[in-house]
Amino acid sequence: MKVPPFHWWRTVFFLIPAITVYTAVLGTISLASSLIDRRGIVAHWCARAWSWLILATTGVRVDARGRERLTPGRTYVFVSNHQSIYDIPVLFAALPWQLRIIAKASLGRFPFLGWHLRHTGHILVDRRDPARTSILKQASSLVRQGLSLIVFPEGTRSRDGALAPFKGGSFLLALDAGLPIVPVAVIGSRHVMRKGRLAVEPGAVRLIVHDPIPPANLGGPATPRDAKALANRVRAIVQATLEAEDAALPAPDAAVPPAPAAETPAVPETAATGESA
Repeated sequence: MKVPPFHWWRTVFFLIPAITVYTAVLGTISLASSLIDRRGIVAHWCARAWSWLILATTGVRVDARGRERLTPGRTYVFVSNHQSIYDIPVLFAALPWQLRIIAKASLGRFPFLGWHLRHTGHILVDRRDPARTSILKQASSLVRQGLSLIVFPEGTRSRDGALAPFKGGSFLLALDAGLPIVPVAVIGSRHVMRKGRLAVEPGAVRLIVHDPIPPANLGGPATPRDAKALANRVRAIVQATLEAEDAALPAPDAAVPPAPAAETPAVPETAATGESA
């Protein structure tokens, strides 16, 4: 009988229990705050605190670059590649914007996490029946509130880090809403936790934020062809970044001490802009 490696034991008997506690406590605070905080400021603070705690406990260090290219308080659609379930805490911890995700509906079935997602404005999509009209309506409502969106247009996580084709649906949403799209490349998260593997390892993740792509003036409603052309353009940007940066990161477990992924989130004093603390 083969003995599981150290990181399996660490994941099962330390990380999973710790993350369960973080999720239960912060999920409860988030749900309670939704009764009085209609803009979701406290709920988003909970999401960032949850992300920071997961990364710090796991020993994931995030090197975020390019955030200075963005305008604080402006609404964006962040478009990212998807290598690991750790991509979500990486993005929430490193991007100081009021963020909502478009995610698969099955996440809504998880206690606390699913309740948080359903009650704080995140968009859960059934892949078998996407209901595009309903999704566009929900996204438009979030945009009117000054909230930014995170989308993973590959539709699923990559097993080997290879970038899959980008689906056009989220780009059609951005075109219809007239929002700038921000290409984001997440490099190295697949080494932290690979798809289909129950073992999490400390490591380094790099987040590259590119210049926003302004909304196109199409002179009429956006078409699927417009969306696909934009998807291909953004994918080319992300692909070039992955090829240039992936080899530069240290290997897993390469002398990376546990460290905060971003500043410890603080509850914001005002909801005047779409940017959170």
